[in-house]
Amino acid sequence: MPELRIPSAVLAPSFRAAMADFVAEGRGGPQDDSALGRNLTEFGAQWHTDAGLRRFLDELRAQGDSSLPPPPGWVHTSTYWWAEGTRYLGSLRIRHALTPELLVTGGHIGYDIAPRERRLGHGTAMLRVALPIAADLGIDRALLTCDAGNVGSRKVIEANGGVLEDERDGVLRFWVATRAG
Repeated sequence: MPELRIPSAVLAPSFRAAMADFVAEGRGGPQDDSALGRNLTEFGAQWHTDAGLRRFLDELRAQGDSSLPPPPGWVHTSTYWWAEGTRYLGSLRIRHALTPELLVTGGHIGYDIAPRERRLGHGTAMLRVALPIAADLGIDRALLTCDAGNVGSRKVIEANGGVLEDERDGVLRFWVATRAG
């Protein structure tokens, strides 16, 4: 059964394959300002080696470490991988706070499902498991955003109780309670 895990080199082969699939669909280009796009741009040439992957994993851990200051303009972000056995299925990031920019697009929680793993319910399950983690970080209501045309992501958010607040510049903004009840 899939579960959220701390990113680990154990998943390296399937993680690398998924990243290649993301690149093949056009992610990571100059216009891709998503977390996935930035990771592809900054680390994509490095994580094919064990040492490069370790540097990437160390960076992910540092981003979530509240004992370290985040870079100016950034917030602490905990990253998890959705996996089953040694198969990487996707990534999920929980931002511990919101900047003015994240309040419009990005929100508290972002996720990516590996292209080969889409439409299998992973996004819905992954977000459901992440909500209590967000609650433990002190987030009572999580903001999630998606492009207005991203029907799959909208369904994931709504399946987890997301309530649409509004649309801003083609981005839908939803609030999701992090605690059941």
